[in-house]
Amino acid sequence: MSPTTSHSQKPLLAPPPEQYWAEHKNDPAHAHHAAAAGSMGEDDPWWNKAVVALMPLVPPVMVWPLAKRYVAGASLADMDAAVARLNAAGCRCMVNILGEYATTQAEARATAEAYKATMAHLAQADHHANITVKLTSLGLLVDQALCRQLATELVEAAATHKRFVRFEMEDSSLTSDIIDLYLAVRASRPADCQQVGIVIQAYLRRSLDDVRRICQAGAGHFRLCKGIYREPRWLAYHQPELVNKNYVRLLEEMLQAGAYVGIATHDEQLVWEAVNLIDRLGLTTEHYEFQMLMGVDEPLRQMLVAAHHPVRVYVPYGQQWHAYSLRRFKENPKIARYVLNNLLGGH
Repeated sequence: MSPTTSHSQKPLLAPPPEQYWAEHKNDPAHAHHAAAAGSMGEDDPWWNKAVVALMPLVPPVMVWPLAKRYVAGASLADMDAAVARLNAAGCRCMVNILGEYATTQAEARATAEAYKATMAHLAQADHHANITVKLTSLGLLVDQALCRQLATELVEAAATHKRFVRFEMEDSSLTSDIIDLYLAVRASRPADCQQVGIVIQAYLRRSLDDVRRICQAGAGHFRLCKGIYREPRWLAYHQPELVNKNYVRLLEEMLQAGAYVGIATHDEQLVWEAVNLIDRLGLTTEHYEFQMLMGVDEPLRQMLVAAHHPVRVYVPYGQQWHAYSLRRFKENPKIARYVLNNLLGGH
């Protein structure tokens, strides 16, 4: 299938190969899917909270065997191996260096250099992978002028190495600053403007206006996600059904404006809405891709790949892998229980 094929007359979703289920039938990462169809007796909210609360006390060496599903590892070599595996499985990748907000100019500069080295490595290895970066790691809260300089340098490096940079969205106090910086960087580098994109969060009430503003500026290259930060009701929708409705509304607005969209979700209802919209609009794979977290709902990822939809997987790596893994376990406490059972000698 060519990279620009329309999905008209194609299956919207295809089942994963039988070999996948044969290889993963006992995989603890799929426990939450099995529970949805069977007994829910183990899904006690109090026990789940207790397990998650205990996880920071578990030695990292005990956490790693299951954490490696969600994170590539600590080193560039670990990232390289994970990206190679995913590329071989038919997935594109987006690489992120795990870390916290930069609190000094030196930290921001060091992070920028690390991303440049990562892009150079991806290019040398000829991996199908780009990078995704939080602007706070480039000093957005320290020195906005420096942050813009470093962000521009990353876009220049992306052009040199034939890569792409995604500026991530953060909490609502930074939304305007991130959009302003994104538009400024694109305007300052017109020759490289196709090397950079931005993220929109569907749960924010302002997002439709933001999408229209960005599209009117000719800067429509989006990742669309639901949003994960705790925000007050006057800024964000709190009802899941409203978040989903706004997600679909924003996706249609983006696609009809001719923007490229990374459809970032593990919600199969939204995947269905997206593939239905893509089919109805007669779009080709030049206009979109699905984006998913490493290790999360791999069966759905397999179905999308089998149906010839482009899929890009988020591949985090770095010294902060442990903290990131704990956040993933919080989303799926059943996996955390496997870690505790192993620690306590259970089976």
